[in-house]
Order: sequence, then structure tokens, then C-alpha cells
Amino acid sequence: METPDREIVLVPAKTGEQFALQGGLTLRVMEDGSNTDNRIGAVELIIPPNTKGPPPHWHEMHDETFLVTQGTVRFHAKDGKHVDAKAGDYIVVPTKAAHTFSNPTDEEAKFFNTFTPAHYVNYFRLMHKWSLEGQKMDPEKVKKAIAYFATVGVDGPL
Repeated sequence: METPDREIVLVPAKTGEQFALQGGLTLRVMEDGSNTDNRIGAVELIIPPNTKGPPPHWHEMHDETFLVTQGTVRFHAKDGKHVDAKAGDYIVVPTKAAHTFSNPTDEEAKFFNTFTPAHYVNYFRLMHKWSLEGQKMDPEKVKKAIAYFATVGVDGPL
């Protein structure tokens, strides 16, 4: 059998596609699916202190994982339940599990996030594009944006 003609890919620290999202979140794309035939996408997200994350939602087609690498990230689930994940903790959000996240502390938090398939990275790119255009991200606009990527908004808090 002939050796495939593919190479490993290094994304050096502090490189990759980087941009700010509304709400003060900073995102770094580690893998957008272009090296994995869209099987996996990965980003690093920095959440400022005392910051809410996205509106509550669930994904129709993709699973997500989160490895908290700094601070504390609160993962909100249905029925008002939540989990405070600290550096080194790992969260798995399967398809169709309602969730969101926030940073309820006075310290910056970071996590490494994967999603399969990788198409969801384009949601972040769309939000960044709209932010650059000065579009206000009200909840209805965000719900419309996530729908493009097989994600459904949840009415009301979790």
C-alpha cells in the first residue's frame, strides 16, 4: 500500500485565525476542517471576567467538547443545572443537549473547544463579519445565525 500524500499540521502558539466577538470574547481557530475533511474543528476561546456566553442552544448535527485551560467556565444545562469547570476539566456536550456557558468569576477564562463536524467554525466567522459591519447582535439575529449551522436556540434561560 502506498503512503498517503498528507502531512501533519502545526499551529504554533498564538497563531491561527484570530478575531474578537461581541461581548469581549476572543477566538482563535486551530482547525477549521480544511485539514480533516471537515471531520473536526477546533478553537480556543477567551472569556473575560463576568461575561455571559451565547444564548442557550442545542446542535442538531454536531457534538462539542470543551477542555478548560484557564480559570472557571460555567456550563449551563437544562432545568437550571450548571457545572463549574476549572482548568483541566473536560466537558462533553452531545448532539441535542441544550447548553450555554459563561464566566461568572473575576478572572479571565479559556477553553479549547472541538466540534464534529467542523462546519460550526463558520458560525464564528459570520458573527465576526457582522461585528465588523457594526451589526447589533440581538437574540433574534443570533438565533437566525445559528440556524444556518444546524443549531436551534432555546427560548428562555436554561
